[in-house]
Amino acid sequence: MTDPKPPLTLYLAAPRGFCAGVDRAIKIVEIALQKWGAPVYVRHEIVHNKFVVDGLKALGAVFVEELDEVPDDRPVIFSAHGVPKSVPAAAQAREMIWVDATCPLVSKVHIEAERHHENGLQMIMIGHAGHPETIGTMGQLPAGEVLLVETVADVAAVHPRDPEKLAFITQTTLSVDDTIEIVAALKARFPAIVGPHKEDICYATTNRQASVKAIAGQIDALLVIGAPNSSNSRRLVEVGRANGCAYAQLVQRATDIDWRALEGIRAVGITAGASAPEVLVNEVIDAFRARFDTTVELVETAKEHVEFKVPRILRMAE
Repeated sequence: MTDPKPPLTLYLAAPRGFCAGVDRAIKIVEIALQKWGAPVYVRHEIVHNKFVVDGLKALGAVFVEELDEVPDDRPVIFSAHGVPKSVPAAAQAREMIWVDATCPLVSKVHIEAERHHENGLQMIMIGHAGHPETIGTMGQLPAGEVLLVETVADVAAVHPRDPEKLAFITQTTLSVDDTIEIVAALKARFPAIVGPHKEDICYATTNRQASVKAIAGQIDALLVIGAPNSSNSRRLVEVGRANGCAYAQLVQRATDIDWRALEGIRAVGITAGASAPEVLVNEVIDAFRARFDTTVELVETAKEHVEFKVPRILRMAE
């Protein structure tokens, strides 16, 4: 006779997983492959998720880091994170077919930065150095026009051209709570600084962090399904820890779960970053069901109905 499985409650956070910008970016690659056939090139990972990228590779997408790796006669797609202005300019100069899959909410930040620049303001960007979105946003303006800060401490060290002529923008995938602190520090040091008309951190990032806060007090451990290079996924781990969840772990697949760390637990929270597909969430739930007498409880803090159209160049192919 086999031992009974220990009881476990899974608190499934909602919203979780794919956002509208990720949905749109993946659809752009799929439609481009239908329209032009393989190979279609993609500059940088279209979204930060290995499972998604591997699926698109199987369909004929070729992922590269730089435009000079793409032949002139094949289409190229720019990732959802956005690119510096120099990249589409180079594609145009080579008379390439190119499609911009930049999330419209990232494009909103780009437009904001340009508008402030036209009004004579220097930008301070709150973001993570080296992240593709930060590189793309800073690359919308000439060198030196966007100063990057990552922490409250960075605010004290930044030296703008004119403290009276400043605006700030943010990466769309930051921790909401951390960003509030950095913005407060910016406003304290530069009282004249101009903020965005509407919050730069995107709805999906905000909603996923709120759903983690809602379950953090009820769970012994939190698993965030997402990629190590996914900013919004890593922020979810941090939010879980900051809200009292002693064990919070980022996993890409069910095979990454550290079962020894979960011995003796009774309640686990599960969420997924904005570039993680629901199939991976189901895979993790099935892994728990194989080991525990599992009860799944959905904790929904918001409903999302956002949709973004694909670029006009692809609409005829749908």
